[in-house]
Amino acid sequence: MRITVKGRNIEITDPIRAYAEEKIGKVINHYDQIQSIEVVLNVIKNPSVALSHTAEVLCKFTSGSVKAEESAETMYASIDLVSDKLNRQVKKFKEKQISGSKNASIRTDAPEEKEEE
Repeated sequence: MRITVKGRNIEITDPIRAYAEEKIGKVINHYDQIQSIEVVLNVIKNPSVALSHTAEVLCKFTSGSVKAEESAETMYASIDLVSDKLNRQVKKFKEKQISGSKNASIRTDAPEEKEEE
């Protein structure tokens, strides 16, 4: 699994990169089919915007993807919020994949016909 951390209007320092990789990397405990995770950290440099730090995460699986985005007053808080949101979404995605594979489609299951004598 690859974790890529990028920045828009912000220089990604080593502590921020390590914190993001640590928090977002915990999602692998929930689902092992993750191919890559892309984290984009963004700062809006307008003083009138209260929640100016945004973290976006795109998590790609073998059979789909999940996207989460959160904003907060600090970058660390936005990483925490998006990590929690991503964990919930990955758990939900995994349960849908598991329950979907057990239940066969109506169209593939042909009803048994009665033979009349």
